[in-house]
Parts: sequence; structure tokens; C-alpha cells
Amino acid sequence: MNPPNVSTIEGCCPSEPANPALGREKRSAERAVNQEEVKMNKKVFLGALTVAGLAAGASAAATIDDVKARGSLKCGSNEGLAGFAAPDANGVWQGFDVSLCRAIAAAVLGDAQAVEFVPLTSQTRFTALAAGEVDVLIRNSTWTFSRDTDLKLDFVGVNYYDGQGFMVRNDIGVSSAKELDGTTVCIQTGTTTELNLADFFRVNNISYEPVPVATNAEGQQQYLAGACDVYTTDISGLAATRATFENAGEHVILPEVVSKEPLGPAVRHGDSEWGDIVRWTLNALIAAEEYGVTSANVMELAAGPTTNPEINRLLGTEGELGAMIGLDKDWAVRAIAAVGNYGEVFERNIGEATPIGLARGLNAQWTEGGLLYAPPFR
Repeated sequence: MNPPNVSTIEGCCPSEPANPALGREKRSAERAVNQEEVKMNKKVFLGALTVAGLAAGASAAATIDDVKARGSLKCGSNEGLAGFAAPDANGVWQGFDVSLCRAIAAAVLGDAQAVEFVPLTSQTRFTALAAGEVDVLIRNSTWTFSRDTDLKLDFVGVNYYDGQGFMVRNDIGVSSAKELDGTTVCIQTGTTTELNLADFFRVNNISYEPVPVATNAEGQQQYLAGACDVYTTDISGLAATRATFENAGEHVILPEVVSKEPLGPAVRHGDSEWGDIVRWTLNALIAAEEYGVTSANVMELAAGPTTNPEINRLLGTEGELGAMIGLDKDWAVRAIAAVGNYGEVFERNIGEATPIGLARGLNAQWTEGGLLYAPPFR
């Protein structure tokens, strides 16, 4: 008996035509339809992304309008880092980073006190900025590739060139970070410091036990309580932390600098107008020091043109630079008068004569062998 035709068996291949050629044509047609659907869905998806991007851009571009309408600047700051950002005994925020916030408020609003400081942890700082909870982040944050691209933040300059270091008690008996094999290390999670620590110990083939902390205050507490042998963060942060210790002389910052940490203000991606204002306010303070413009003489120099055209453009007595960033001609005058030039801000808050005791180092003007350099005002 001949085998039955499989095409006649009930339930076998109901959608497949007896003619193979017709089957191939059908499958080809179905693939074409599916591809068209994919293309259409892709167009719809990309269109939605475009609309969302335009909406986000429009929202971000409103920062300057929001600040003016509110009458105050929301500045994302450290929770409390001596010399950089912390409230004094009267609850008034003071510090190196605080001064830049006040300079921006003076430039935009004409009032250096019109600032609402929003304390942020290392874990919440970037999400708070992205969500619009603050207008600018000035919180000893390191400018990195991934933060600039993946997090979609715009770092608009460097206000402090730093590097990571290590602090230990004198009685631990070490003079170099390469002697820290087998120690316990207090480290803030969610920071570049955490990654640099792992790299340093791996490169030097030594081991450590991490003691995770969420904030500088917790790290300080754990370190003083003996929960860790070593505390690591940016050297400026170590100096600021040590300055608060009752017996600061019993602690030493080891000589190794194990990373580059360019710290600077950040704004939301896509708001170039607001970014320009923050960027050039910082540059105004840097340029003012280079050209000898201080909080004491700025009003006199702004009263009439000087013999230095760069000073004239900076202070608005020549040219129309203020209008180019949506401000009046006296914006930089107000910023400098409010907080002083970069050198004044540095020496008043964290310089060698303060409890923090930091030398200018890399943060000296380029004319003095440092990295500090403002682009031309022209």
C-alpha cells in the first residue's frame, strides 16, 4: 500500500500550501509585512524620543527663567564639609563652593544672599540635579567621562583641581600608602574615590578591607571610632575633615596622590544658556584675580574704562558681553563685589591661614605655575 499523501492527513501542516513555491511566496510576503511593521514602529519610537527630547530640552532651557521667577537660586551643596560648604553657628552657609553659588546669585539676581542651599549626599547629588530639584550642583564633584556623557550632565568648568589621598593616625606607623597592605579603609560608596581605591591597591598588589560609609560625616565618625585604619577621599576633603578633629595633629595625610579629581559645577544637559552663565561667572572670578580686580577695588575700576581692555570687557565698561549671556553689563561686577576674586575666595575659606591649611598648588594661576586659566573675555 502506498503511503497516504501527508497533505491529506487531518491536522498536518494546515497553513502550508501543497505547492512549495506558493509557500515560499507566502512566507516572503509575511516577512515583508513584518519588516514594514518594524520600520513603522521604529519611526514611532524615534518620534516619541524626539518629542521627549524636545520637551526635556524646553524644560531644561527654562532654568534662568525659573531662577528669576523664583527670585532665588537653588544650589546643590555638600551636607557639610568644613571650608567648602557648611552652615556656621548662625545657620548661614559659608565656604569655598558656597561662594561660587553666591556669585552666581549676585550675577543673575543682584543678591548674593538669594540662595537656597540643598544638602545632597554623594548618592543623591546627580539625580537631584537631573530631576530639577536644584539649579546647579556645586558640591566637590569630579568631572568624569561617564558623568558627562552617560548621566547627561554638563560640567562647566573646574573650580578646584584635586587628587585622592589617604589619612591615617600617626601611631599606625606608616609613611606611605604603599604600606597599607591588610588595612581597613573607610570609603564613601557611589563615588570615584571607591573605584580609585580598588585600582590603587590592585596596581600595587596589596589588599584592603573596605568599610562602606554613606557620607563624609559618617566616614569621620567611623574613622575616629577606630572602625577603620584609613580614611580616603579627595585631599581637600581630608584636610577639611582633619581640621574638625579635636587632636588634628595626631593624624597625617600620606604623600601619595593617586588620581586626578577635577572638581567643578554641573548643570543639566541641554541648557546651554544657563550653562554659559555658570561657566562665565566662575571664569570671571578666575580672570579677576589674574588682572588684579578685587572686592575692594572692583567698584572703582567699574566706574570708568581702565587702560586694560580685558578688564574693561570683564567689568562691562567696554563691549556687550553681558547681553551675550542674557545678563546686563554689570553682572561680573556684582559677582566679584559679593565674594571677591578666586584668590580671595580660596584664601578666606581654605587657604594656608585657615584651619583647612591648603596651599594653592595646582590651583594657582597659570602665571604662577598652576592650572588656573580663564578663557579671554572678548
